[in-house]
Amino acid sequence: MTPLAAAHVDTGDTAWLLAATALVLLMTPGLALFYGGMVRTKSVLNMLMMSFVSIALVTVVWLAAGYSLAFGDDLGGGLIGTLDHAGMAGLGPDSVQGTVPTLLFATFQLTFAIITAALISGAIADRAKFAAWLVFVPVWALLVYVPVAHWVWGPDGWILNRLGALDFAGGLPVEITSGASGLALCLVLGPRLGFKKDAMRPHNLPMVMLGAGLLWFGWFGFNAGSALGANGLAAAAFLNTLAAGCTGLLGWLFVEQKRDGHPTTLGAASGAVAGLVAITPSCGSVSLLGALVIGLAAGVVCSYAVGWKFKLNYDDSLDVVGVHLVGGVIGTLLIGVFAVESMTGGTEGLLYGGGLAQLGKQLVAVVVVGAYAFLVTYGIGKLLDKAMGFRADEEQEHTGLDLTVHAETAYDHGVLGHGAPVTSHSVPSAQKAKTQA
Repeated sequence: MTPLAAAHVDTGDTAWLLAATALVLLMTPGLALFYGGMVRTKSVLNMLMMSFVSIALVTVVWLAAGYSLAFGDDLGGGLIGTLDHAGMAGLGPDSVQGTVPTLLFATFQLTFAIITAALISGAIADRAKFAAWLVFVPVWALLVYVPVAHWVWGPDGWILNRLGALDFAGGLPVEITSGASGLALCLVLGPRLGFKKDAMRPHNLPMVMLGAGLLWFGWFGFNAGSALGANGLAAAAFLNTLAAGCTGLLGWLFVEQKRDGHPTTLGAASGAVAGLVAITPSCGSVSLLGALVIGLAAGVVCSYAVGWKFKLNYDDSLDVVGVHLVGGVIGTLLIGVFAVESMTGGTEGLLYGGGLAQLGKQLVAVVVVGAYAFLVTYGIGKLLDKAMGFRADEEQEHTGLDLTVHAETAYDHGVLGHGAPVTSHSVPSAQKAKTQA
């Protein structure tokens, strides 16, 4: 790396990336609220914990080896980096990546890895062993996320530098990888008790909306921050992100109104997220018009895709497959249609005279990354299931993971309803005093 003074670190770029990093980290607590509101009362805390513990687990793995493997010098073939920077060796405050300190760049990329792992938890809500999740996350991060991140963004990664597919902010490493991995774990664990029979409605829609709002807020750091500078490209990605989230929301509500007769708050939150997912890979490659169309397409298509689980009999609890996999595919493929030279610096999509070549490259990237993530995650899931059991037992699932795993409940009536043992955490202070007296 180059000394700070010689590399002319830009303080404006650094200040923006510091803010963007904090924004992206906030997305994981936002996701926790989003997912927590979507489950039933008996598993709220478990969903929050699956997201929050991902922050700790992925951070340790990333600092130990993940960053070096993803962004270190290519080992050969564009497949994986070296371990030269394992433990962040050689990356002190005088190291620079572009116009920002390398330690800041590494932390920014870490926040992407964190939320990608956390996203998968929504596919297996209500039924996964927390202990198995603690093992799964670091293994998955190293075997799935890190290689794909290197393919797309690493030095000489084969997807960008050899295939020539484009992905500005994470359609492949984040959205498609998490969606395909979520589908794999759905199949490993099987459906929830009562799937397609019992009502499994979100227990707290205001919490869902709050979580969606925090995700949308953080997404500006996610996408505009990927410009790695305070510049015009960041501004364009910022506006494209806002626009696609809006048309995604409107598209989903339009489908609900036409199909069901009722535009719902859950639909509004899901539609906004679908639009944001789809614009993630394309926000730095398309014009504002392209962003509006991509968001709208995601809102409409994903509103139908979330129902596929009932027809195909896979229990994607919180629609990770229907929103993140499908939305990620839409946004990644449509780069090949809507890419404009003014954003990409050269590449043009089908509608702007670029022909079918770029669309073909995007398709290859989608298929390879989706297949890789699915197959490796399925293998990891199966091995963990055999070694320690990945699914909670029937009694735990029936009672709820909050009480049986964490010995807590989110709401007092949940304690009373499940007949929890009386402890200092479950008895109101006045009643506790009376009992002691």
